[in-house]
Parts: sequence; C-alpha cells; structure tokens
Amino acid sequence: MPEDAEPTPRTGPALAVFAHPDDAEICAGGVMAKWASAGREVHLLILTNGDRGSTDPTASRAELAATRREETEAAAEVMGLASARVLSTHDGELENTSIIREAVTRRIREVRAETVVSCDPTAVFFENRYYNHSDHRTAGWIALDSCFPGSGNPHFFSEQLGEGLRTQDVFDVWLGWSNEPNRTEDVSGFFDAKIQALARHASQLTEGIRFWDETMRREAKASGAKIGVELAEEFRVLDLS
Repeated sequence: MPEDAEPTPRTGPALAVFAHPDDAEICAGGVMAKWASAGREVHLLILTNGDRGSTDPTASRAELAATRREETEAAAEVMGLASARVLSTHDGELENTSIIREAVTRRIREVRAETVVSCDPTAVFFENRYYNHSDHRTAGWIALDSCFPGSGNPHFFSEQLGEGLRTQDVFDVWLGWSNEPNRTEDVSGFFDAKIQALARHASQLTEGIRFWDETMRREAKASGAKIGVELAEEFRVLDLS
C-alpha cells in the first residue's frame, strides 16, 4: 500500500488485541474511540492479566490483576467499546502458542471482526532509548497468526465450528508502535477520549496522567503535522482483502 493510502473503508466490527491492560489506549486509543463514535462495533482482547505491573514487592499479584481488569473495563467504557476481555496469562509470560491463538481466533469469529488492531511485532528497537517489551512483540505475532492462517480457515480450530461459530476473514490489520508506518490517522477529535481512558488505569499512573498526556500529545502533534491535522496516530496497515 502506498504511503498514507486510504485503505478500503470498513464499517464492520473491529477487534483490538494487545498484551497488557493500558496498551490499547497508548497505542491506538484515538482510532478505537473514533471508530466507536462512528458506529463501528469495537472490541478489546487483552492477552495477559497485568499482574506484574507494579514495582512494589509487597503488592498482591492477584489483587493487582483484579484491579487491572476493572481498569480495563472502565477505560473501554470511556472509549465507547462494545466489549473488553482480559485473559489469565501472567504478565511477562505471553507465548505464541496454539492455546492463545485458539482464544484470539475464537474472539475474531465471535465478534465477526473485519479489522484487527495490534502492535507491530517487527518493531524491536526505538532509536537508542527503548526496546519493545517481549509481550508486545508476541501479542503482535499472535494477532497476525490468528488472522492468517487462522480465523478464515475451517481447518484451524475446527472444534469452534462444531460449537456453531463460523470462519471469519479479516480484511485489514492496523499495527501501531511501528517503525514502518504507512497510515497516519486523524484523531484530533478523539485524543481527549484516549487520555481519559488511559487515566482509568490509575494503578499504572502513580504520578498522574499529566506526563502521558504531554508526551503522547507531543507525539500526536508531530504525526498530525505530516498530514496537516492537529493530532494523529500512526499505523502499519495491511490490506488483506
């Protein structure tokens, strides 16, 4: 797809697949809120329970997981999402296994997702200041493998068809946190919803939302300048249709 080419417009359901509670808001909260506001049915699936998201050695991991589930549900409501689910995999232990792919494929088929949103698994190093969490990279591969060859093929997880589910072709995949974006999406009217949703993850914002608001707004302004809008998010979009 050429740089910033318009993908085939979609109005059907979308499924966001991310590793941790709060990943979706940071990576794609603007576009998810935008789609939901336009009437798209947008669902969220978190692959780990976030039970290691604390530097306090006395924190209860079980209690933290419960808190982060509640925060995920509250953030989803802010963005107007149709549903939000959190799997039980422990934080930091996500692997691209058939068990996890079965869960993601099942959800794609359940919600009839035409679009899947995740993070670019090929993005490992970000300049000289950060390298991507292994759970993030793994979540991206899981999302891709669950789309193809997964949800559209009746021979993958065929037991689901016996339960009444149908195969589902995914038409496009939007990958955030990419070093090779080809799509800059205007989220000017939806950035505040992104920030408000992220603010619901209070357990992860010990110093408040201000830092994240300033940092992400600065990045969104730089992205928006590329296409002449106020605020934008960037993605590597794969048109599978």
